[in-house]
Amino acid sequence: MSIFIWTIIVGFVVGLIARALVPGKDEAGFLVTTGLGISGALIGSVLGRVVGMYGPQEPASLIMSVLGAVVVLLSYRRFFASTRPAAR
Repeated sequence: MSIFIWTIIVGFVVGLIARALVPGKDEAGFLVTTGLGISGALIGSVLGRVVGMYGPQEPASLIMSVLGAVVVLLSYRRFFASTRPAAR
């Protein structure tokens, strides 16, 4: 149970860092930010394993997690930002 709470907290922090690094207006809430951070950590882990930085059971570092979250955030904005109506 505590691993899930820890994952949510770390995912939220990673998502906040990624949103702070990528310029532009982002009105995502807690759930989207947390999902962004968690998915970024997963992508960072996979990228780290592909380039040989991590073993099979090692989690991503904070830097790789944020890098993965930035990739997810840019993809999110690319695919979902155009579906919202423009503000006047």
